[in-house]
Amino acid sequence: MYLTQQSLLRERLHARLLELYPQLDPSTFAAILKVEQPPESKFGDYALPLAFELARALRKAPRKIAEEIVAALAVHPIPGFAAFEVAGAGYINARLDRAAFVRDFVKRRMYWKQGLAYILVEHTSINPNKAAHVGHLRNAILGDTFVRLLEAQGFLVGVQNYIDNTGVQVADIVVALQHLEGLNLAAVQSLMQRLAAEGQRIDFYCWDLYARVSQWYEADPEQKTARRQLRLDTLHAIEHGGNDSAAIGDLIATAVLRRHLETMLRLGIEYDFLPRESEILHLHFWEEAFELMKAKGVLYFETEGKNKGCWVMTRPGTSRTGEPLRATDDTSPATESAAPDEDAKVIVRSNGTVTYVGKDIAYHLWKFGLLEKDFKYKKFFQYPPSTKFEDGRECWISAVESSEFRPRFGKAEAIYNVIDARQSDPQANVIEALRGMGYTEQAARYTHFSYEMVALTPRCALDLGYQVPEEDLTRPYIEVSGRKGFGVKADDLIDKLIDATQSEVASRHPELPEEEQAQTARQIAVGALRYFMLKYTRNTVIAFDFKDALSFEGETGPYLQYAAVRTRSIFRKADMTPDEALSALAALPADRIAPFLSGEDAEAIWAVWLRAGKTALLLEQCIQTAEPAYLAKHAFQLAQDFSNFYRRHHILTEEDAAKKTLLLATAAVAQRELIRSLAWLGIDAPEVM
Repeated sequence: MYLTQQSLLRERLHARLLELYPQLDPSTFAAILKVEQPPESKFGDYALPLAFELARALRKAPRKIAEEIVAALAVHPIPGFAAFEVAGAGYINARLDRAAFVRDFVKRRMYWKQGLAYILVEHTSINPNKAAHVGHLRNAILGDTFVRLLEAQGFLVGVQNYIDNTGVQVADIVVALQHLEGLNLAAVQSLMQRLAAEGQRIDFYCWDLYARVSQWYEADPEQKTARRQLRLDTLHAIEHGGNDSAAIGDLIATAVLRRHLETMLRLGIEYDFLPRESEILHLHFWEEAFELMKAKGVLYFETEGKNKGCWVMTRPGTSRTGEPLRATDDTSPATESAAPDEDAKVIVRSNGTVTYVGKDIAYHLWKFGLLEKDFKYKKFFQYPPSTKFEDGRECWISAVESSEFRPRFGKAEAIYNVIDARQSDPQANVIEALRGMGYTEQAARYTHFSYEMVALTPRCALDLGYQVPEEDLTRPYIEVSGRKGFGVKADDLIDKLIDATQSEVASRHPELPEEEQAQTARQIAVGALRYFMLKYTRNTVIAFDFKDALSFEGETGPYLQYAAVRTRSIFRKADMTPDEALSALAALPADRIAPFLSGEDAEAIWAVWLRAGKTALLLEQCIQTAEPAYLAKHAFQLAQDFSNFYRRHHILTEEDAAKKTLLLATAAVAQRELIRSLAWLGIDAPEVM
């Protein structure tokens, strides 16, 4: 990335502070070099509160410190800055050389930043037992957007979608097929053929079936225990393999997985590799991880208390029963040294089954290249051609038998796992296991990219045809539940958004061919959905609402897209390209531009340039904080600044040639940075709206 004004300002300020205050610890300065945005440009383009931070250490008034810093900056000017002023009790306001900034920004080109060699991002990870729903979309959109941000900054990124095809949710579908529907393996195969012939979707069929079996477990109190045991027996049969239950589970999970990939492709979301839990079991990843964890002293065998007979994980700073066992005899008693740690995390249950956390630890040891074992691979899904993959991306899946070509999907230098906040404890356990085994660097580069749930507004639930109790109509949101069958399927949601947009596009542009109308409707609908999921910070519960998402006003995807469409209209009418407009401005000397960048009339122009100049900084901020919402907010503010500029200035009828050149270049730079930001958010900018 190019060096932004903010970065240059911090760099030069750091040098001045070292000279002015050598008595202070140099590390003090790095933390206080914050660059803020004043509420109005009349207060400056940037505001620096560092004098307040230094006041206690220097035992001086903040304003006095600010005056010293401004005086030092007068002796050592910073390129691109016109002035520094002391304001209020000690703020330092910085003013850019506007004409120099504009001419420099026109010529800027982003270049790749050297980063970690290979980053793995795992996202989506839907249980392959029913259709994807609206909550899954937040995970997938967040993960896909973060991949785009990393790639925009030059990182090599691998995209993985973990498939729990041997878990309890798949077992529930198998129980439903075998015991509610009375189907054997051959009958299930016939069912799937019939559904395909009738154009019915297997993931939709399983949606209703999953709700039925969930209720069936609890329906008869006298049968509850037996039915729960049936569920557990089916789960163990699937994990073991080589039986009809396992074959049915694999058949259903694979078919539903393919539908999930097709659903996500509608939103522009693709994957490189689909690691399945079945291969983690059958390729004996856990066995190797188990021996490694024992050898590293992370596990011990509990001989007392509620976890008696279990292998549990050592917790830092706590007493435990026995020293870690390094022998391979799992039944050997540990040496008793203290009372049992009742809160220790169980990794292997007393019946010998491995917990979810145990399998996840093994999986992440593989991700970091810390296991000698590797998956076997086969091609599973072919994506259509794209700008990034001319022949289409190939999606691989883990397999029992290996292909001739062995792609590289493990040995990552950093990992981001997009998993909802309810899984914080298991994620923390994996990190703690890595740290306990001595893999501290890997633990530091393991990020749980957490997020809160997606619910529905009562209005949205009514729009979807659900009966909402009167007491729920005043609630801010209603939680979805797959077990109860309450929620909105992802494809139904996308279809409904497209349908709502299709009629609007057709009425506005009847002259367009139907295919172009349909494409524009898809772009607007997907943009609305993706932006709605991205504009909230990750720790915010989202209450989804159709009307809010599709509005052309306010903070919505269509509003941003409309701003980009408006810039395209300008250049069609001007009969020139945005690049030509920027080249024309670059040819003008700074003194021809400067008069139109000062005064009240120029503030709307300058606001666009100043905001556009922050795009690269926002990209870095989003990656550093793992928060795409900052870029979504930036894009919205840029669209607002452009709309304000567009209302105030008559671009195409401006008579002064130099000013018209500046106005056209302002529209061009707004388009460039807005479309770039939208692309990083996974949103297309339509030609018309």
